[in-house]
Amino acid sequence: MSAIPDGFEPIFRSSPFLDLLGPIYNKKTDTGLIIGLRAEKKHCNARDLVHGGVFSSLADIALGYNAAFQGKEPVPMVTASLNIDYAGAAKLGDWIEITVDVQKVGRNMAFANSYFFVDSKRIARASAVFNVVSA
Repeated sequence: MSAIPDGFEPIFRSSPFLDLLGPIYNKKTDTGLIIGLRAEKKHCNARDLVHGGVFSSLADIALGYNAAFQGKEPVPMVTASLNIDYAGAAKLGDWIEITVDVQKVGRNMAFANSYFFVDSKRIARASAVFNVVSA
């Protein structure tokens, strides 16, 4: 497998599901986290293309982490709606990057949009709405 691009490190927070899906990486920037994944055989369908369910899971992680960790203190939230549109594909061995634009984190809801890239080519977009969980 190819090397992980400079600046990326193993994701700062994980779970049993993310451990199963990963390894997932993140890169901290001035505008948030970029999420990255090197496509392995376990991420692919029978044609060695990354399965759409992997994209949905990565979108939920990228969108949710960026919205939840945008401020000084993490905001607990759960996904209320997730939409994804596929405009291309990723194949076995590709490095996938997900960038996020957090539109708003309010008292009750949060909204965010993301784009997936392979070799600087946009291959998918996703958006989500989150319910902010009261403490």
